[in-house]
Order: sequence, then C-alpha cells, then structure tokens
Amino acid sequence: MNRRLLAALLLGTTLGTPLASVAQEYPYKAIRFVVPFAPGGGTDIIGRIVAQALNETLGQPVVIDNRGGAGSTLGTEIVAKSPADGYTILFGNISLAFNATLYTKLRYDTLRDLAPISLSAVQPNILVIHPSLPAKNLKEFIELVRANPGKYNYASAGTGAGTHLAAELLKLLTKIDIVHVPYKGTGPALSDLLGGQINMMVSTFASALPHVRSGRMRALGVTTAKRSPAAPDVPTLIESGVAGYDYSTWYGLLAPTGTAKPIIDKLNAANRKILARDDIKQKLESQGVDPIVNTPAEFSAYMKSETEKWGKVVKATGAKAE
Repeated sequence: MNRRLLAALLLGTTLGTPLASVAQEYPYKAIRFVVPFAPGGGTDIIGRIVAQALNETLGQPVVIDNRGGAGSTLGTEIVAKSPADGYTILFGNISLAFNATLYTKLRYDTLRDLAPISLSAVQPNILVIHPSLPAKNLKEFIELVRANPGKYNYASAGTGAGTHLAAELLKLLTKIDIVHVPYKGTGPALSDLLGGQINMMVSTFASALPHVRSGRMRALGVTTAKRSPAAPDVPTLIESGVAGYDYSTWYGLLAPTGTAKPIIDKLNAANRKILARDDIKQKLESQGVDPIVNTPAEFSAYMKSETEKWGKVVKATGAKAE
C-alpha cells in the first residue's frame, strides 16, 4: 500500500475514534463549575442547585469554583481561556450581555470565546414605587413623571447593574425624565425606597414581594413578557402599554469555544434532564426563578440578541463599569 495513503488512513483513525467516542467517555473526571460571583448571592445559590443535580446525573463531581469580581468578568475570563475539553464550564447570567459593552477592555470576546450550552433559569423582576405616590398603575406613574420632568427618582444596586439598565430601558421606551440614584447593593436601595427617599425601583421578586404584600411598596408591573405565578395579579409592562419591554435575570451554562459538539450536547441533555425533575423545579421556584431549557443554537441566538439589546441601552445611558 502507498505509504502516504497508509499514513492518511492511520491519521483518520487516530483523529476519528476519539471524536466518535468522546460523548461516551465524557465525563471521566471532576468538572470545574465556575460561578463568577461571590458565595451566597443569587447566581451562586441557583448555580449550586444546578451543579449538585449535574453531579448526580453525570456521575462525576461537579466542583463549584466561585470567582467573583469586576461584574463577573474575572470568572468569565477564566472559562473563556480554559481548555475546551468540557471540564471547565461557566454558570453565567445576564451580566454577560451587559459586560460586552459596559467594559471597554475585556480580555475576551463574550460571543466569540464562549460556547452556549443551555439556559437553566429565568427570574422576573418587578417595578415598584413608594405608596405615597398618587399613581395607582404604570400608566398613571408615567404620566406623573412626564408632567414633572427631573422631579422623581429611581434607585439601582449600582451603575451598570441590572436594576440600573432595566430602569434605563423603561426610560428609553417611554421617554420619561427620571433621575438615577445608584447604591452599593440592592439592600440599601430598597431601604431608602421603603423610607420614601426613593420613588421607584426595578427589583427582584425575592427582595420586593414581601414589602408589596405588606403594603409598604406598590407593584406596578412585571418586567417579563408574561405574568409571573408569584404575582399573577400584577400586569406586565407590555400589558401596561410599554411595547417591547422585556427584562429578566437569566442564568445559563457555557463552555469555552471549541468544546466538541458531543460534549456540548451531553451537557445540554443533562441540564434538560435535571430541570425536568420536580424536586429541582421546587428548589428553583422557591428562589423566585423559573426553570427553562433550550438548545445550544437557541441559547446562542438569545445571547446575541441580548448582547445587542443591552449594548444599545448601555451606549444610550453612557454607563461605565464601576
């Protein structure tokens, strides 16, 4: 046999066999599960629920590695620059879409260097105001602010945070003039809203709902396209006349770009399996989030659309990373 032909056949066998069997062999060791936030926060809590269930489904340890800092960019960079072998994966959230524009000197490209696996959960937010305001619904609140440009304010957990950009999206879509007051965290912001120093805020359900139920805050709208089971009587912002408004805190799994498709597909299938479990659904719903799955292609398209959408909001506001 011709030596070149023999070498080509041997090379094809060498390269082809691992690729064909990679999904069967994977995983054969522990998986590093990078959460790009500090322990104890929402992303960490939800990530631990997902990681433990993946551990059980995949049959290998899934080890949480909290790498917080710089708005999740430090941990994200670790994954983006890790070997594309399926043993380092990221549990990211909507900050991925913000940071692509919010940070001007990222040492990775969010869409180029990360391979989406699947969404895992989404968390609706809720627009709340202090009950001393005369507005009883969102339409009345918008009319009130328009009649008094620059008089009213809203709080956020910090410049560039989701609570900031979600409110700025409302400003862009409704053309209202309302003053941004950034805080260092959701807790202090809500505290001043409860005290009446702040008029409005877009908050997570978990933080705001107890105060809405006690009457210390008034809920005007849910930020997602559909109403939330946690507050079925509160209309969406879209229902209230803000066409195109859709904001949710989403969470999902990603790997370094170049990770073999059989590995991506196996992780996607594992994610789909665990989120179909009633116990996992209950754990996530107890945190105010809804389980959700999609294909890698669907998640990729969603990431692109979210990055474009929030990039426009960041540029329009002139927000800079703190």
